[in-house]
Amino acid sequence: MEFLNQDFVRFITATLQILASLFIFVMGVGIAAILVMYVVDKSQTQQTIRRNYPVIGRFRYFFEHIGEFFRQYFFASDREELPFNRAQRSWVYRAAKGVDSTVAFGSTKPIKDRGSILFLNCPYPTLAEDALDIDSVVIGPHSSTPYRPGSLFNISGMSYGALSGPAIQALSKGAKVANCWYNTGEGGLSDHHLKGGCDIVFQIGTAKYGVRDQEGNLSDERLKEVASHPQVRMFEIKLSQGAKPGKGGILPGNKVTEEISRIRLIPVGKDSISPNRHPEINSTSDLLNMIDRVRTVTGKPCGIKFVLGATNWLDDLCKEIHKRGMDSAPDFVTIDSCDGGTGAAPMALMDDVGLPLRESLPYVHDRFMQHGLRDRIRIICSGKMINPTDVAWALCMGADFVVSARGFMLALGCIQALQCNKNTCPTGITTHNKQLQRGLVPKDKAKRVASYHDNLVHDVELISHSCGVKEPRRLRRYHARQVMENGLSVSLDELYPYPEVGAVK
Repeated sequence: MEFLNQDFVRFITATLQILASLFIFVMGVGIAAILVMYVVDKSQTQQTIRRNYPVIGRFRYFFEHIGEFFRQYFFASDREELPFNRAQRSWVYRAAKGVDSTVAFGSTKPIKDRGSILFLNCPYPTLAEDALDIDSVVIGPHSSTPYRPGSLFNISGMSYGALSGPAIQALSKGAKVANCWYNTGEGGLSDHHLKGGCDIVFQIGTAKYGVRDQEGNLSDERLKEVASHPQVRMFEIKLSQGAKPGKGGILPGNKVTEEISRIRLIPVGKDSISPNRHPEINSTSDLLNMIDRVRTVTGKPCGIKFVLGATNWLDDLCKEIHKRGMDSAPDFVTIDSCDGGTGAAPMALMDDVGLPLRESLPYVHDRFMQHGLRDRIRIICSGKMINPTDVAWALCMGADFVVSARGFMLALGCIQALQCNKNTCPTGITTHNKQLQRGLVPKDKAKRVASYHDNLVHDVELISHSCGVKEPRRLRRYHARQVMENGLSVSLDELYPYPEVGAVK
């Protein structure tokens, strides 16, 4: 027994000696590292803080980096964060998971803040047995194959390349279950988009990815090839987008893999620069010519997407349509808000160029009414439309459909880490790092995509039924009020009175 005790003591003594040596070694390495950082910081001339406060000054940059992550969890209140506050994100997460989304003990929304929307419940709400299915709306009656979408809420443009393969697959599969469409974004039609079997809107960006010839011009043969897929139901010509109105994109050569090259029809390993507009569209006449060309070649509805800035071109467009005939009009317009989106962009463009949807949607709707074109051209809108209130407001203002990108990204599990353009997205949505993508399982996330869609549409119906209408698209401006600077609300139809149909000749 005494022999065992002596062995135990020797073992403990040896272990402590090893730990002490290891501690001294680590301390030595640490001190050496601090000395090296001290010399480096004192010697460098680029950063004043590090030069004046060597080593310690580095913490400033560390705290600045982690601050954006900590603010949304520990410091920002539920209703003050941008681009989406915690209350907005939490509703999406709960809707996507299909868990209880009710709240108790009163609303935390500052309903007296300027711009808040208040819907007007009526004394005789619509009973469940009186409610109607959502109206079916036809897009492109003058095309060979008109499209009758299955939902008023759909997935906005998100390209393969900007999003990972698993994320695209999850969105496609979820859209199929929800019976809504998915817009490809300007990056072309990938196998990931087709894999889920959903309806697809093919977006034609300024670089014509996926439908270009070797010189980068629009190719009729490529258009026919894309249109041959039964899932592709419409084509959208993108003039501008909310993140960067008036600017094209740059796809670095190191991101142009063989797969991206095959999808976008660009050379492997070479930078691809998108022009800031379609070079062949320089006038209203050019725009209508391209719409007619795409619609004629594909046989499918064709429309345009834009952020509204200057407005006189809309009148020119409407007058040219009347001159040519109703069948020359775009089958739809997608109005994007100026306040950004999933795409990375210069702050000067994202913050300060273009009009927000609050202004542009009623303006476009009313101009089409004045020109007698509202029944011919369907209106789709996008821009931070992630909650039922946003969608119901858009329907009040005259939208036929609402699309969202970031709402569905949150449904996939996005945590608003603001890493979309850095290939380090921790949820695997906007990264091509295989290790990070591993956490995103398309089969499971597709269920969340569909659940988010269904719960949002359900709550939009709740709002419309509370207002006494039987179907969401029957909401009108007099069903809601907007809070003004004095804290009092004004009816939307007073702020935006309906114009006379056909008033402009």
